[in-house]
Amino acid sequence: MDELIQTSPNTSVPDTDLPLVEIQDVSMRFRMPSEKIDNVKEFVIKFLKRQLRYQDLWVLKNISFNVQRGESVGILGRNGAGKSTLLRLISGIIEPTTGCITVRGKIVPLLKLGAGFDINATGKENIYLNGAMLGYSKKEMQARYDSIVEFSELGKFMNMPIKNYSSGMLARLGFSIAVDVKPDLLIVDEVLAVGDVSFKKKCAEKIESLQKNGTTLLLVSHSAQQVETLCKKAIWIKDGEIVMSGDSHTVSEAYAADSINPK
Repeated sequence: MDELIQTSPNTSVPDTDLPLVEIQDVSMRFRMPSEKIDNVKEFVIKFLKRQLRYQDLWVLKNISFNVQRGESVGILGRNGAGKSTLLRLISGIIEPTTGCITVRGKIVPLLKLGAGFDINATGKENIYLNGAMLGYSKKEMQARYDSIVEFSELGKFMNMPIKNYSSGMLARLGFSIAVDVKPDLLIVDEVLAVGDVSFKKKCAEKIESLQKNGTTLLLVSHSAQQVETLCKKAIWIKDGEIVMSGDSHTVSEAYAADSINPK
């Protein structure tokens, strides 16, 4: 079993002086079956006979970087580069195979359309459900309810089960809840890629407003233009490794060039 490296923050240094996010030598391995297994019965038989064979897939390899409070950082990479896995690690959904991740503050992750929603519940019910998952009481969410609905522009659909929502409507609801609770760290994974142009602009303006008030942004995207627009810094991940990091313009330009003529 691989060692899980643990570190503890220096208690003599105030949290506000420490990075909001610290990633130290993080690697992530998934074990994949070496052969296709079509059903549970076949799996059980092979398991009991110890005939199961696996191969290791390292989706992240020795990733290290810090994110300071108030920064806006974009993580660029093609599909399969390991971007979404990294955000799931930072959000605490999964643990790294090796390395250590420290986050100081309240996180609101927008990792997948409809994640954390009850599809059989209404939009209104899901606002309270998501609020509870983020640690807010019903009374607190009642105070926020009108502003969430107003921002989402979904007023006439709030009593409709969200299983009838389009992907754009789900994105509106999820984003509206996330930005209203004013997190220390807002994690966004591609959800801004859906929806109409006017709402995307509205989201960008809201993110800018949150940043001015101290919210840190971690944005995953395969769009160099989106990262350059919303973020001041960028990290380019390719095949599970950091290829380049720095100001968003320089990194986005290099990533875009590689997308046209991959090395």
